[in-house]
Amino acid sequence: MIPILYQTVTEGTVPTNYGVGALTDCIRCEVKEERNGTYELELDYAAEGIHAGDIEVNGIIKAKPNFTDDPQLFRIYKISKTINGRFTVNAQHISYDLSGKVITTGSAGSCVGACALLEAQAGDFTINTDKTVSASFSVSEPSSVRSWFGGKAGSLLDVYGGEWHYDNYTASLKQARGADRGVQIRYGKNLTELSQEIDM
Repeated sequence: MIPILYQTVTEGTVPTNYGVGALTDCIRCEVKEERNGTYELELDYAAEGIHAGDIEVNGIIKAKPNFTDDPQLFRIYKISKTINGRFTVNAQHISYDLSGKVITTGSAGSCVGACALLEAQAGDFTINTDKTVSASFSVSEPSSVRSWFGGKAGSLLDVYGGEWHYDNYTASLKQARGADRGVQIRYGKNLTELSQEIDM
């Protein structure tokens, strides 16, 4: 899929039109998603490309992150200077907009309740879970909604575990992503080389 550029989008809505236009002069586009970590897009664009002047910080790029997920929205947060006729654009998944939504206080006794507590302050975002774990979750001071997803003591991941899956304006805390297909990697069968490096 060729990435598509938008100047703005309405929160909660994934546009189906071509916005400013398709970034056909894109040289490279990569999406990196770490398990319960960063979810970012990086692309290189030709300095003389048709939409080079339209790419701005806070703009939105829609791109397909992998073979299975639907195209996702990414908000541009950094544009590098032009070098060798190209520049690099960095963008974060639209779920990072939840860093600008504030929750003051609240508590819940289950994962479902904790997600509902955060969702109440998340605007047009949906926060849900398939986990039925019961444990105490508490927000005692004003902080961003997304900061409670993980990475600190008392966060949803810390209290309930699981794996986050983001689908544009929906954040889902799953028991596990993917499925066990019974595939095994065995040396001599489908693993042809194994190397080890020791660095002092």
